[in-house]
This record gives sequence, C-alpha cells and structure tokens, in this order.
Amino acid sequence: MALPITAGVLSTAALALYLNAKHHLIHDLRHGRGGLAPSPSHVSYLAARAASKRVLTFHVLEEQAARRPEHLFLLFEGREWSYGAFVDAVARVANWLVDELGVEAGEVVALDGGNSAEYLMLWMALDAVGACVSFVNWNLTGEGLVHCVKLCGSRYLITDSDVRHNVEPCRAQLDDLGVAIVYYDASFFAALPAGAPIPPSRTENITLESMRGLIYTSGTTGLPKAVVMSTGRDLLVGHMTAQYLGLTPSDRFYTCMPLYHGAAHGLCVTPSIHAGCTIVLGRKFSHRTFWPEVAASRATIIQYVGELCRYLLNGPSNPHERAHCVKVAWGNGMRPDVWEPFRQRFNIPVINELYAATDGLGATFTRNHGPFTAHTIGLRGKLWHWRHGDEEVRVKMDVDTEEIMRDENGFAIRCGVNEPGQVLHRLDPELLASVPGYYENEEATLKRRISDVFEEGDLWFKSGDMMRVDSHGRVYFVDRLGDTFRWKSENVSTNEVADMLGKFPQIAETNVYGIAVPGYDGRAGAASIVMADGVTESTFDFQALAEYARSVLPGYAVPLFLRVTPALEYTGTLKIQKGRLKREGVDPDLVTGEDRFYWLPPGSGRYLPFERKDWEAIKDKTVRLT
Repeated sequence: MALPITAGVLSTAALALYLNAKHHLIHDLRHGRGGLAPSPSHVSYLAARAASKRVLTFHVLEEQAARRPEHLFLLFEGREWSYGAFVDAVARVANWLVDELGVEAGEVVALDGGNSAEYLMLWMALDAVGACVSFVNWNLTGEGLVHCVKLCGSRYLITDSDVRHNVEPCRAQLDDLGVAIVYYDASFFAALPAGAPIPPSRTENITLESMRGLIYTSGTTGLPKAVVMSTGRDLLVGHMTAQYLGLTPSDRFYTCMPLYHGAAHGLCVTPSIHAGCTIVLGRKFSHRTFWPEVAASRATIIQYVGELCRYLLNGPSNPHERAHCVKVAWGNGMRPDVWEPFRQRFNIPVINELYAATDGLGATFTRNHGPFTAHTIGLRGKLWHWRHGDEEVRVKMDVDTEEIMRDENGFAIRCGVNEPGQVLHRLDPELLASVPGYYENEEATLKRRISDVFEEGDLWFKSGDMMRVDSHGRVYFVDRLGDTFRWKSENVSTNEVADMLGKFPQIAETNVYGIAVPGYDGRAGAASIVMADGVTESTFDFQALAEYARSVLPGYAVPLFLRVTPALEYTGTLKIQKGRLKREGVDPDLVTGEDRFYWLPPGSGRYLPFERKDWEAIKDKTVRLT
C-alpha cells in the first residue's frame, strides 16, 4: 500500500533541496577534495597492480588488447590501428630498441618528435622495455634542445625525421655529449620485422615510486626544467581521469595537443587506454584540419589547452563546425569571453574546464552545462571547507615581490570571499617523495616549498597561481604569479583585463602585461593586440577603444600602452608568451621587430602613436603618467 505524502515530508524534501543548492552537499560528497584526490578504492587499485607487477601504462594497453583486440585504438590521418594491431606494432619497436640500440631497463631515453602514430609506438615501446621516456619539446633547437638532452643523461635522441631541421644544427654539441641521433619515420617502422613478446623480466623491478618519465616546463623564464613523473602517478592519473570523465570503449577522444606535454599525455592518451576507448590524434593544431578531423572521426570528446578555443572562434566558419558528434570539450585555459560564444557557435553541450599542472598539486574540475559554473575551475561547499579547508588555502600576496604577506606575528594572511590569493597545499613531511619535483634540480624543487606559514614548522607547496572563491563557493583562476602586477597601489590581473579587451569588436587577440617605466613604482599596463580580420591601423577606432576600456575597467587597470602586432607569440601548447614583451616594454632601444606602439597620454580621450619623443618626455618627467 502506498504511503501518503504528507506536508511534513514535502517540507523536509524542500529543505534538503534548498540546503543542497546553497551548500553543494551532494557535489562535495561525490567529488571529495576535488580533482585527482585518490580514494581508498584507488589506493587498492594501485596496490593490486603493484602486487601483480603490472604497473605500466603499457600493461594496461596490453590488457585492453587481450580483452578486445579488434576494437579501434588509434585514428591518425586516415590510418587505423586496433588495440591488437597496435600492441603488435609496439612489440616490433620494442625489439628494435633492445636488439639494435641496446636500451636497458631503467635507462632514460630522449624522444623528440611531433604527434604521430610512430611517436606513440615509441612511447609505449620504451615503457614496455622498462625505459624512462624523456619527452623533449620538438620545437626546441640550439641551447634549449642540448640542455634537455644533457639534463636527462640520455645516450640517444630518437627523433622524427620531420624535426631534423631543429636537431642537425645541434649535432656537434650532441656528439660532444656522446649522444647518438637516431631518426625514424613511418616507413622505417613499417619495415620492422614481427617482434617476440616482451619478457616480464624487463619490468619486474619497476615500482610505483620508480621514475616513469620526464616532462619539461615551457622554459619561458629560463631553460626548461624536467618534471619527474613517477610510475604510480602516471598510472593513477590515467585511471582516475578515465573514471571522472566517464569514458567508455564507445568514446572517441580527439586531441591535437603535443604528446610531449602533460595535457595530451595524462589527460587524453593514458585515460583513453585505461577506458579502452579510441584516440583520435591530430598532428598539430590547425584551423583548416581541426573540425574536419573531429567530424570525420566521430569524436565524442575534444581536448583544448590555452588559446585553442579563441583561435577556433576567431577563425573562418567551417562546414564541419556543428556537424559533429562532440558532447564534451575538455581542457584548461578557456577564458570567460570565449566560453559561451564557443559553446554556442560550435554546439558543444558540456565544457569541462580543469586546473592542473604537471609540476603542481591540487587539480580541480568543473563540468559546466549552464551559467552557474561558467568560467569556473571548481565548486566548493560547506562540507569541502570543513573537511579540506586546512589542506588547501589561499593567502594574500605582494604581487611586486611575489612574497606572501605576513601579519604582525609573521604568519600568512588567509584570503576572504572574492579576494584573490596564491593557492598553497599542505605537505606531509613523511610523504614528500610523492610531491612533484624537478629532475637534477633540487634548488628549484625546494623553491616550491615554504614553511612557517601559519605556525612554526608547518610545510606547504606553492602553486604559483592566484585564485579566488566567491560567496557561492565557485572557484576562479585569476592569474599566474608574475602576470598580476601593481599600478597606482592596486593589483591588476592581466587575464581579467585581457578578457575585457577581447570583447572589443575590432580586436581578435590580446596579450596584457605590466612594464617597468622609469620614475614609477610598480608596472604600467600594456596590451599587445592583433586586429580583427579586415581591420587596419587606419580603420581601427583608437578613440572608441579608449572609451570602452575606461567604461569596463577601473582607471588603474586601463592599459596605458598598446603594441599592435600581426600575431601573438605562443608556446607549443598555445599559451601566450609574455617574457620578451615585458623585458622590452616600450623602450625604443630595446624593442625588436616592426610592431607599432600607441599610448594614452594624460588627459587624452584616445590612443595616439607612441614615439621616441614621448618616451624621452616620460623619462625626464615632463609628462607624468596617470
């Protein structure tokens, strides 16, 4: 007999719904600390794999091939490999590595090449024979390339013939280091004879703590640093990400992000292998190929990083941009001014934004369907703050010195609601081996740690990133430390200024940064801009831009200088480069290239051409910036 629904039951249900909506109780229970925080089941998973001595990503690939050998594993430029066929190809490459190159278990081997099926075969083959892969950025040449190969101590630089032009200029220096350059291409691998199964003895001594790979930082502030990826972390990130995304064998996961980088590595390839789904690999990002590849492959999830989404949004229309099967866009770095226009133009229901760093802790995700969590990187409720509020904190920063601000007792000051601050993660001194570090660079590793933050003897990990949390528990990325600057005693977020300028219709892209100006404390705001298609300097409305900037930004945040450039500079993972622009500023003796400069003189209602006489007037203080 059905029980009657009473007014009390209804009111209790309504109260429960209200409390959940206000405090995100179900969300906190479902996601725990957030990001890739392992649960007891994940710990058990690692323990079981360690007990069976099958702790490699290759082992997972091998198991998927045994389970469903005919299932499609890889699509690349019209070529296809099933799981079974790909494992057979890996075995051929693995035997070549051992028989011809003498690669030993535990040896570090440098791999240098763009995205291709062969690159992925090499990665899995090196894993299969127990070697450690040093994932070199294929864009590097000269000092940067030599540094990476020397740092990892590899005997070989196994290199795609496509990047020969970057490697050959370094041959003499690599020869002096005793490094042999070995080129590969598709035809070479296709000609390799069938290989015997890789004996388990090659990998039986590898533990969860063993070094599994080296992934390099971008090197924007110096030579690249190598981040150590342990076997356990590599395995766990792939396993947990596959679970979080709900990947199934029927999914097809598209990425054109470089395989040498942590995003494609740990957030696409390894989760796809754990889920047994299909990887759709693009050689590199291109307006011309992106949507045709996505549509033709019937990809269900696409990966983005950095400004890729802005590139697509600013690009010409494509007949395939809505005729696709994509349900989720998954990645990091999508800016607020791009978010909804991207979703609407390309008809993608879910934007799953994440925050993570190869050399960091505390990844966070937000699966966004609508306006409430748009532009966020996470959501935290009462339960989260009760359970984890002392493990992850935001502290106030002096953005000029990049030092943590201290109170009268010498301890850090926590940020309040909507106050941006650097995120710190509490460290357990007994578990430091599991904290990301830099290979052969103890000084850089230790610089990421800080003690005596809230009490004597405590130990924390510095993220280097500024975030804020609003009154609803929504977490927003603000800026990378160094990208926030101070002007007129106020902190200016370069990302927030860029978001506003990016909405001006005559601007396609913008890169905001602070520059040193003689005679002034802090840094003055500057913006490098790329004009929209069809707009020229003669048709650009510099007065309208000044009026717009003043209407949407506080006065101290309005850029005083503009640098008009044909194209912005990006890293290989489509992150904006600022180093050179910040160093050159607007000093005519330092500026390189043919970019044109404009400025907003005191009392002016429009941006005007900036010339040497203006620079001299600023230096001799006959003109004072306001």
